[in-house]
Amino acid sequence: MIAAMYFDRKNLTDDELIALYKQLLLPRLIEEKMLVLLRQGKISKWFSGIGQEAIAVGCTAALQADEWIMPLHRNLGVFTTRNMPLQKLFKQWQGSKDGYSKGRERSFHFGSSEHFICGMISHLGPQLALADGVALAYKLKHEKKVSLAFTGEGGTSEGDFHEALNVAAVWDLPVIFIIENNGYGLSTPTHEQYRCANLVDRAKGYGMEGVQIDGNNILTVYDTIKGIREYCIREQKPYLVECMTFRMRGHEEASGTKYVPQELFEYWGQKDPVNNYELFLQQQHILSDSSVSHIHQEIKQTIDEELKSAFESAVIIADTLTELSDVYAPKKTFIAAQGEAKERHEKDAPGTQEKRFIDAISEGLYQSMEQHENLVLMGQDIAEYGGAFKITEGFVKTFGKERVRNTPICESAIIGAGLGLALEKCKSVVEMQFADFVSVGFNQIVNNLAKMHYRWGQQADIVIRMPAGAGVGAGPFHSQSNEAWFMHVPGLKIVYPATPADAKGLLIAAINDPNPVLFFEHKALYRSISGTVPIEYYETEIGKARIVKKGNDLTIITYGSGVHWAEAYAGNNSALSVYILDLRTLLPLDFDAIRESVAATGKVLILHEDTLTGGIGGEISAWISEHCFEMLDAPVVRCASLDTPVPFNIELEKNFLAKARLSDAVKKLMKY
Repeated sequence: MIAAMYFDRKNLTDDELIALYKQLLLPRLIEEKMLVLLRQGKISKWFSGIGQEAIAVGCTAALQADEWIMPLHRNLGVFTTRNMPLQKLFKQWQGSKDGYSKGRERSFHFGSSEHFICGMISHLGPQLALADGVALAYKLKHEKKVSLAFTGEGGTSEGDFHEALNVAAVWDLPVIFIIENNGYGLSTPTHEQYRCANLVDRAKGYGMEGVQIDGNNILTVYDTIKGIREYCIREQKPYLVECMTFRMRGHEEASGTKYVPQELFEYWGQKDPVNNYELFLQQQHILSDSSVSHIHQEIKQTIDEELKSAFESAVIIADTLTELSDVYAPKKTFIAAQGEAKERHEKDAPGTQEKRFIDAISEGLYQSMEQHENLVLMGQDIAEYGGAFKITEGFVKTFGKERVRNTPICESAIIGAGLGLALEKCKSVVEMQFADFVSVGFNQIVNNLAKMHYRWGQQADIVIRMPAGAGVGAGPFHSQSNEAWFMHVPGLKIVYPATPADAKGLLIAAINDPNPVLFFEHKALYRSISGTVPIEYYETEIGKARIVKKGNDLTIITYGSGVHWAEAYAGNNSALSVYILDLRTLLPLDFDAIRESVAATGKVLILHEDTLTGGIGGEISAWISEHCFEMLDAPVVRCASLDTPVPFNIELEKNFLAKARLSDAVKKLMKY
């Protein structure tokens, strides 16, 4: 019998060839066992990689063990080739507490920093940008490493594919992008996915090298990726590899394969990666029939033993406190300003300066760059130009373009790159030119950054700066207050300072926090508000509200520009004793401070610039009604901007803003 494909062993020893065979066979035999367990109802779902194991195994074997891989749900061979304990893998698939995600994730949607494997999300494209961030970390640390990310032919249609490849090319990053072209995106064939002859041809458009290979030939995959790895490190360039293969089972088992012509199964069955390589080793007299049988039995026995132990796993008993406590990565230290430390005398207090809001942000960012050598700034036009609002002006002269990085216009990829940097224990601050533009990076934030720690214990150490708000005549696409979009997402922190001192202290705290922080900066405050700011490097604690002013008649709970509207109103209406609470942090909210402010007056007005419907005021009002009802002397009143897009004309904009209705809202409340 003649093998259906040609194998070139090159300079590999017999032992190395046998080792690759065992690595290739292991995921196949595991899958065959998993399909039996699926039919028995012992696991709930399975995405089969049968027929394309050579890609995952060959790529992983060609890399160093400490180089990050971004796999997808059909890449079992990545996990097994990295020698992850089978028992723990089985527990993961069963949803056990002592799996890799504590029962919180399914099948292959998990990662392990110990094994340098990043957990995927179901939105396939965003994984590619994470590989950019990891490769950037390698580049900055001058490490001779590459990152590698998988996608399918269907995933190449996503915008994230374009963004990630473009960034990798523009930044000269050592990344290997693998396309597993198995002919179908679930049931949609390739001719309905793209029109180019070959996907690898796209490499030229990005200014990178590319190659198409037989993805079912383990030696071709292994040798190709090994050579490409050396190229990427030597040239500091990315590379695109299209691996031609076929999926022998359904997208997942429930979907079946009725949509696939039978002749394709017959053709690709002759190109089975395991059977053909096994036959090659036998023909070369590297393995005998008996040794093949022995290896099969040995692996099957190991699988059965590991499964037996996995099935002995204790049943999960849900604990609410544990679940809630794992949403955020713990923060280890807090750096208070010396002047805030109660044990210090006034004469020991540090120096202060009068600063504009914008300058306080710039100083907090600058001091953080000095404090953290692993901190990278990324954003459109932030280097020589200094950013749209000139906050990073001059930074590039001090810190260089490696750390102050202009980006292409691709918010999703840059946020993803920030998460990739976090995998390599680097920090990043990403500037949205305007908070409105974050919508095109929404998926990365709500599905990747926010869930990362809860899913598999990996911190997402990234801050996204969000210049937001109206009052400057910028119109519907440059004026939104979109903080409420993210309030519903566990795992994020949302900060919205109103004063220069808080802007600096909260930004420093956000950068020091191991969790993803959205840092909102009101554009209208940049150059209109000034205040005393400590010169030193300090934090304002995230999650703690600030009492701006105490009073007895009514409470105004607010943040951002609303703080200044409330102060101006109280100053112009001295007959009223107004209690003003500046939330400062919107997620998590300081409920203790909210309760205290309600108790102080019994009448509460919630003021925010965002539109009324679905705004933060509704959530706070509901919480007060549920938890502080007995303290209330009147219904909670909300004062917000109109439920319209933000208009451009100044007079229309003034009418739009909540400030225009603040006086009426107070009068309504005080009638009770």
